[in-house]
Amino acid sequence: MSSSASATEWLEKPFAPIGLEALNAKAAMLERIDNKYIVDSAVLRRAVSDLARHFDILEIDGNRAFAYETCYFDDAGRHSYFDHHQGRRKRVKVRTRKYLDIGSCYLEVKLKDIRGRTVKKRLAYDSEKHGTLDDSAWTFVRDTYRAFYHEEFEHSISRVLEMRYVRATLVAKQGDERMTIDSGLQFLSGDAVVPVDGDLFIVEAKSANGSGIADRILRRLHQHPTKHCSKYCAGTALMTSGTKHNNFRPALRKLGFLPTAMERPAL
Repeated sequence: MSSSASATEWLEKPFAPIGLEALNAKAAMLERIDNKYIVDSAVLRRAVSDLARHFDILEIDGNRAFAYETCYFDDAGRHSYFDHHQGRRKRVKVRTRKYLDIGSCYLEVKLKDIRGRTVKKRLAYDSEKHGTLDDSAWTFVRDTYRAFYHEEFEHSISRVLEMRYVRATLVAKQGDERMTIDSGLQFLSGDAVVPVDGDLFIVEAKSANGSGIADRILRRLHQHPTKHCSKYCAGTALMTSGTKHNNFRPALRKLGFLPTAMERPAL
């Protein structure tokens, strides 16, 4: 097992394996409703046995957890960030994602449709170009945006934030639901590195209707989705001094970067 997986072996071990080709055939989930949860290891340990009855885990060459490196792009006015902060239905995120253990890389464009569904379009990309946008990337971004929103993408975007984490991916034995579990998250901007508490996990339940098996299991453990839980937006709020972030405070608090109500001084 790779070093990426060793820290979460307790989480990965109970699941039956599924290969990448079989996973993609069952549940590519490029159009879905996402619910994001921030939970600690105690909660996940309680959830594992129930999850393992309903989900298989992605396994490639004996590994069940994989290191990701993601680079986000935004313009000088941070439209991607503020469109999310303001809850605009028409919003887009552009990123390159490198799968370090596998050696592959993709350019990804994430959009929201009028029903609130996340739609992800992606293009296989040269891993040496991770963190940059060449002509083919710009064409893909513009064509994707135009086809989806029927207007031109007019922003001039550049590299603004990086992050690294380790991900385990679950896929439902029945149906097309998926679940991802991220740990060891680090935000990077310039020379600055901000790590998240290693005992915290960001769990994404991805289903067609936003109320899947994983959601029901987590609800039984008194867990509820964290609103506005975007890793890009949380990282931008942390790494960019003075940036308005009111709507991201619940996520930042759960990630340990803001005091809880009991810790805040009395007025």
